[in-house]
Amino acid sequence: MKKLEDFGVRIPEILLPKNIDLSTWSVIACDQYTQDQNYWKNVEETAGNKPSTLNLILPEVYLGSPDKSQRIQKIRSTMKEYLDKGVFDNPKKCFIYLERKTAFGRTRKGLVAQIDLETYEWKPFSHANIRATEATIIERIPPRMEIRKGAPLELPHIMLLVNDKDDILVGGSKPADGRKPVYSGKLMANGGEISGWALESEEDIAKVEKALNKIAENNSSPDGSTFLFAVGDGNHSLATAKAVWDEYKKEHPEDKDSPVRYALIEIVNIFDTGLTFEPIHRVIFNIDNEKLIKTLAEKLDGNISEVKSKEELIDGVKNSWANFGFSFLDAEKNQKYLLLETKIKELAVARLQPEIDAFLKSLSENSKAEIDYIHGTEEVLKLGSKENSLGILLPPIAKDSFFETINSRGPLPRKSFSMGEADEKRFYLECRRLFS
Repeated sequence: MKKLEDFGVRIPEILLPKNIDLSTWSVIACDQYTQDQNYWKNVEETAGNKPSTLNLILPEVYLGSPDKSQRIQKIRSTMKEYLDKGVFDNPKKCFIYLERKTAFGRTRKGLVAQIDLETYEWKPFSHANIRATEATIIERIPPRMEIRKGAPLELPHIMLLVNDKDDILVGGSKPADGRKPVYSGKLMANGGEISGWALESEEDIAKVEKALNKIAENNSSPDGSTFLFAVGDGNHSLATAKAVWDEYKKEHPEDKDSPVRYALIEIVNIFDTGLTFEPIHRVIFNIDNEKLIKTLAEKLDGNISEVKSKEELIDGVKNSWANFGFSFLDAEKNQKYLLLETKIKELAVARLQPEIDAFLKSLSENSKAEIDYIHGTEEVLKLGSKENSLGILLPPIAKDSFFETINSRGPLPRKSFSMGEADEKRFYLECRRLFS
């Protein structure tokens, strides 16, 4: 039987604050509410002068702020202050099994662990244990490197998905002995509640190791490679961690086991009933709507039919594997709802987006065509009732074919899916020492 290290998984040394008050300590992932400064101002007011992870991160709403450098410097000094002044309890070498009940009534299970960045690769068609699920935008890495390089601590909002129908890894690691949680409480700003239990005994670790062996066996390819984890959230953060490690090991070739080589993450079972996958829809402006729809029908070998109402359109898309819905005004300003039915077997967005990209690229240089990515069905239909716009509804994300599609086609196109609502994203909580 293989060891944890063979799968790129390690037991982290986790730092938690003493006398933890989750309602002020934990804040949502930095890449949420990037257009809403009021949200983050409310977070500041809630945290007040208490120790908070807010003081250890740079919300991306401030990435373009003129005082960004000062903010990063302040983050570093606060990390050192928290370490020096005893904000944290002694490090605890353990995994953490957690349960997060969101404000939407769903409960998601997770396993906080440490992964070896040598076993992760974001580049397309990688055979690494840990792979990206969506295209990585290289330009988004350097600004994040500024924050991670030289930082005394790391805080994870990275979530890795595991293809585990029997739930033997995350669900199977739940303690059954009535032990007390190492943290428990309410999260701020509609974040719900969370509890976490330390997994540190030999029996706890053996369970995780055994589960990883079984999952690896079920997710191995004929070429011997294993697709163990897919990055669900925090793709660019993990790519940044990898970039910092790659740079560090060139400068310090003798330091092969530095904390910088690893990243703290949360593992979530893709089949967890508390984890919803929402499609991200498209709206395209200033194009010949009917020409694009006809092109997509030809390229995707599908059939187009007109439906009478938006409700019928929604049903035709939502209750399908790979149907697409179109909402637009025709030349006479009549509202049109068209359903494109296809026989696509893999994830539908992986076939749709390249064809949209090719169509837009074929337009003249003077074209004013634009594309936007929208989460809500009603918002798409609303935009599709305006002039010079085409709303495109995408079908649900099929969990069954998720890993298979990425394994065969590489990372999905940008903005392919969302894991739950914004308020269900990971909150910062656990920490780990990074640079001394």
